[in-house]
Amino acid sequence: MDKLRLRFSKTGRAVYISHLDLMHTMQRAFSRAGYALKYSEGFNPHPQISIALPLSVGAASLCEIMDFRLKEDPDLSELPRKLTAALPEGIEVLEAYEPERKTAQLKWLSIEGVMEYDERNPAEMAAALTAFYAADSVVITKKTKRGVGETDIRPGIREIAFAPGEKAVMVKAVISAQEPTVNPELLAEALRQLAPEIAPDFARFTRLETYDADGKVFR
Repeated sequence: MDKLRLRFSKTGRAVYISHLDLMHTMQRAFSRAGYALKYSEGFNPHPQISIALPLSVGAASLCEIMDFRLKEDPDLSELPRKLTAALPEGIEVLEAYEPERKTAQLKWLSIEGVMEYDERNPAEMAAALTAFYAADSVVITKKTKRGVGETDIRPGIREIAFAPGEKAVMVKAVISAQEPTVNPELLAEALRQLAPEIAPDFARFTRLETYDADGKVFR
């Protein structure tokens, strides 16, 4: 076996583990579970482990994907259980397998979210949010590698729907995972910038599933 792939979830208190700390946590878990990671060659060798779409602190996920290489071929049926036992609460390895596709083919993410409103009517907010995201463009100001610039996030939103809940509006959407990357948090940030009267008091999001450009589940 060469490159291997994990699918894992990150929920509960684990959502507050940063990407860098998560990488270190995973490396230690492999070691504690008895798996030796391969290292790169050169003057600064590092473990051959990478997460396809780094997750923002505070966001949960049921579909994180991580590629890795081991020094010896493992029993993939046993690896999820052993690795999960070595990981902190909130991180669970769901499956391990040999990947058939490159992560560059991962295009869409389905997500769900909760936008909380302490004082405003959820039904009114859901209707207003639906109207806001029905626009052809949603241009916001955001930081990029080149600095601060304007970005239209609307082309990166394939589907989006809102439904009123208890002091909150429930969100379901399919957004672009790569090229362009639409972070779920931008859905709330756009409201803060462009329509503060309907911006939530608090918002949280969960990744549910990954898809390719054709809408087929990505593994």
